[in-house]
Amino acid sequence: MDLFFISLCLLILSALLSFLSRKGTRHWGCGGVFAGSAIGLVFSVQALVQNLTLTKSFGILLPSLSLTFGIDALSAFFLVAIFGLSLLTSLYAWGYLENQDLLLPSLPFFPLLVASMAAVVTAQDGFLFLICWEMMSLTSFFLVVTEHKLREVRHAGWIYLVATHLATTFLIVFFVLLYKKTGSFLFDDWALLISIPPFLSGLLFFLALVGFGTKAGIFPFHVWLPHAHPAAPSYISALMSGVMIKTGIYGLLRALTFLGLPPLWWGGCLVGIGILSAVFGVLYALVQHDVKRLLAYHSVENIGIIMTGIGLGLIGIAEGNAMITLLGLGGGLLHVWNHAIFKGLLFMGAGSVLHVTHTRMIEQLGGLLKKMPVTGVTFLMGAVAICGLPPLNGFISEFLIYSGLFRGAQSLSGLSLFLVVIGIVGIAFAGGLALACFTKVFGVVFLGEPRSCQKEKIHEVPLTMQIPLIVLSLLCLLGGIFPQFVWSSIARVLEVISPLPKAVLGHGDGVLGLLHPVVYACLIFLGLGIVVGLLGRLLYRGRTIRHAVTWDCGYAQPSPRMQYTASSFAQPIAVFFRVLFRPHLQFQKPGGIFPGPSSFAVQIADFAERIFFQPLFSQCDRIFGFIRKIQKGRVQNYLALIFMTLIVLLLWEVWFGI
Repeated sequence: MDLFFISLCLLILSALLSFLSRKGTRHWGCGGVFAGSAIGLVFSVQALVQNLTLTKSFGILLPSLSLTFGIDALSAFFLVAIFGLSLLTSLYAWGYLENQDLLLPSLPFFPLLVASMAAVVTAQDGFLFLICWEMMSLTSFFLVVTEHKLREVRHAGWIYLVATHLATTFLIVFFVLLYKKTGSFLFDDWALLISIPPFLSGLLFFLALVGFGTKAGIFPFHVWLPHAHPAAPSYISALMSGVMIKTGIYGLLRALTFLGLPPLWWGGCLVGIGILSAVFGVLYALVQHDVKRLLAYHSVENIGIIMTGIGLGLIGIAEGNAMITLLGLGGGLLHVWNHAIFKGLLFMGAGSVLHVTHTRMIEQLGGLLKKMPVTGVTFLMGAVAICGLPPLNGFISEFLIYSGLFRGAQSLSGLSLFLVVIGIVGIAFAGGLALACFTKVFGVVFLGEPRSCQKEKIHEVPLTMQIPLIVLSLLCLLGGIFPQFVWSSIARVLEVISPLPKAVLGHGDGVLGLLHPVVYACLIFLGLGIVVGLLGRLLYRGRTIRHAVTWDCGYAQPSPRMQYTASSFAQPIAVFFRVLFRPHLQFQKPGGIFPGPSSFAVQIADFAERIFFQPLFSQCDRIFGFIRKIQKGRVQNYLALIFMTLIVLLLWEVWFGI
C-alpha cells in the first residue's frame, strides 16, 4: 500500500503548503490534488484489477485499539471513483479559481477532503473510521461555507454541520454495540460474527441506515443536501455529489458484511426508501429555479436508484435467488460509478455557466449554446445519461436494476412480489420526470433567445475547465457502449458483500447475456446517428444554407418573453402535486388597455424539512433552552456538569453494559 500512503502524504502536504502560501495557493492546492489523485488512481485500479487484499497497521495505541488501513475489492471500487473524479476536479478547479481571490482561502480544505474520503473507505477499524469520517465532515463544511459572508451560505453550512453530526451519533452507537459484542474495533473481527440475535441485528441495521443514509442523502434525511450543494463552489459541489455522498453507500455496504444474512424486511426497507428518494428527489428537482439546487435534488433521486438496487439484491439473498442478487447489487454498484461520472459532469457544466454568467437562476439564462458550445454539448450528454437514455452509461445500470425487478416480478410472490412491482413503477415514474426536468433545464438555459442583458460578454470557459467536461462526457459514452468490461470488477466487489458462491459471481453469464444485446443495440443506434450526420453533411456540401427564425408566426423578431420560463414549464406538475408541495405562487397578472409587466413564480418548501425537521429543531431549541441560562462563564458550573455526565455514564455502563 505504499502508493496509497504516498498519495495521502501528497494530499496532506498540498493542504499545508496551500495554507502557508500567499501567492501560490492555487498552484499548491490544485496541483497537489492532481498529483495525489493520479498516484492514488493508479494504486486503486491496480488493486481492483488484481483483486488485492492488503492491510497496514500502525501499532496499538490503547488496549483493543489500533490504527489499521486496508484495501479489498469494495474499498478499491470506491477509491477508483474518489481519485478519478478528484483528478478531473483539480484540473477544473485550476481554471475555475483563476482571479477568484474570495474562493482561495478555503482551498487548503480541498486536498484534505480528498484525503479524508480515501481514508474513510480504507479504514479497517471503527475508531479510525470515525476519525476519518469526522475529518471528512469538517473539511467539507469549511468548503461549503467558503462564501460565508452570505447569510444563505452560513445557513446552509449550519444545516449540513448539524445533519452530519446527528448521523455520526448513530454511527457511534453502531460501532460501540459491535465493540461490546466482539471486544474489538477491527472490521475483520466484526466480520467473524456468526450469530447475532435478530433484535440486535435489526437495531444495528437501523443505526447504519440512518447514520450512513444521512450522508448519502436518502429521503427523508436529505434536507442538508439541497442547501449545501448550491452553497459550495461548483468544483466542490461536483466532488460532494459525485463521490462524497457515496461514502454513505460504502459505509452501508461495509456494515452489511458484519451483520450476517439479511432478512427479507431489510431489502424491502431499502427498496421502499429508494423509491421514496427517487420519486421525491425528481419531483422537487422539477420545480427548482436554481440549477445547482436542481442538480442536488437529482442526487437524492439517483441515491434512491442505488438504494433500490441494493435492496433488490438483499431480497434476492433472502429468497435464495442468485440472478436477482447479481442484477440488483451489480446494477446498484455500477450506478455508483455512473452517477459519479455524469453528476460530476453536470455540476461542472453548471459551474461553467455560473463562472461566465454569474447567476445560477434558470429564469435569467438562455441561448448559451451558441456562445458556449463545448459546455452545452457536454451538459446535454450528462443530461441524457442521468435520464437513463441509450446509448450512455446511466441507461446500462438502470437497465440492470430494471431487469432484476422484472425477473423478481416473474419468480417471486407475496411481499417480495409487491416490493419489486413498487420498484418498477417508482423508477419508471422517476425516469419520466427526470426527462421532463432536464428538457426544462437544457431548453431554457442553452436554447432559445438570451435572457441576459450582458449577452455580448458570454464566452466559452478556459481549456482547463473544458477538458474535464470532455473526458467525463466520453466516459458516459464508453460506459454505455462497453459496460461488459467493468463487470469483472463488480463481480469482485460482490464477492465481498454477497454470500453467493464465487463461481456464480465470477462468471455472471446471465448478466453478460443480458448486456450483449443491449450493447449491440446501442452500437447500432450510435452508428446510425453517425451515418445520418455524415450523409447530411455530404448532401448540403457546397449549398448555401439560409438561417431564419424558428417560428415567424407574425413576429418579426422573437424575444425571451415568447419562451417558456422554468416556472411556467413546471407549473402543471406543481399544480398536480399541490397537496404535497403546498406551492407559494407569486403571480402578477397583466392588466389595462396597455398591459404592463407581468410575472409568475412558484416557491416550494421541502416536505421533509417542513413537516419533520423544522418542528424537531424548534422543539429541541425550546427543550434545551435552559442550557443558555447556565452559560455564564463560571468554571464551577461547567465542572459540575462534566462531573454529573461522567456519573451518569458510569451508572449506565454498570447497569446496562452499553
